[in-house]
Amino acid sequence: MSALPSKADLRKLALDARDAMEAASRAAAGEKLAARSLPFEIAPGTVVSGYSPIRSELDPVPLMRKLAAQGAKLALPAVLSRGKSLVFRAWVVGDRLTMGPLGILEPSPAMAELIPDIMLVPLAAFDRLGHRIGYGAGHYDYTLAHLRKVKPITAIGLAFATQEIKAVPALAHDVALDYVLTEKKTFDFRSV
Repeated sequence: MSALPSKADLRKLALDARDAMEAASRAAAGEKLAARSLPFEIAPGTVVSGYSPIRSELDPVPLMRKLAAQGAKLALPAVLSRGKSLVFRAWVVGDRLTMGPLGILEPSPAMAELIPDIMLVPLAAFDRLGHRIGYGAGHYDYTLAHLRKVKPITAIGLAFATQEIKAVPALAHDVALDYVLTEKKTFDFRSV
C-alpha cells in the first residue's frame, strides 16, 4: 500500500503547475476573476484585505480595484512574527509599500490597522471541501481562527484552476475557506 502524498508533496505539485503557466495567462486570469467579482454584493465601507502577490500567485489587485470602486475599504496584511496573527493595514491602490520581514510588500506601519470583513487568501492548493494548502507557516489559519473570535470574516481563496487538487490532508487546526475563486469557476463551501 502506498503512502498518501504529504502536504509538502501536494504543495510542490500545485506550485509547479502554477509556475508552468505563462505570465500572460496568469495576468489574464486575474482580469477574468475581477470581471466576475465576488459571488455576493458588498456594502460600502466593507473592509476587504488582499495580499501582495509573490512568485507566480494570482494577482488580487484587479479584483481589489473593482471592489474599491464599489465602496470597499482595502487593506493588506503585515507579518509581525511567526505564530502571531497577521495585522491588516489600510491600503489604497497605488500607495507606496515597504518590504516586510518576509520579503513581502506591506503598507507602512503608520497606516491604520483594520479588521477585515472579507479576507482574500493566497494559497498553493485547494480542494472541493474548502481546505487549502498554504506555504507552511500557518499565518492565515492562525489569523482566521483568532479574528473570527472578534467578528465573522468571510475567507475567499484566490487561485488558478490548475491549483485544484483532489484532497488536502487537512488537520484540526486548518481553517476551511468559505469560497475559492479561480479564473474559471466560483466554489462555494459554506454548506460543505
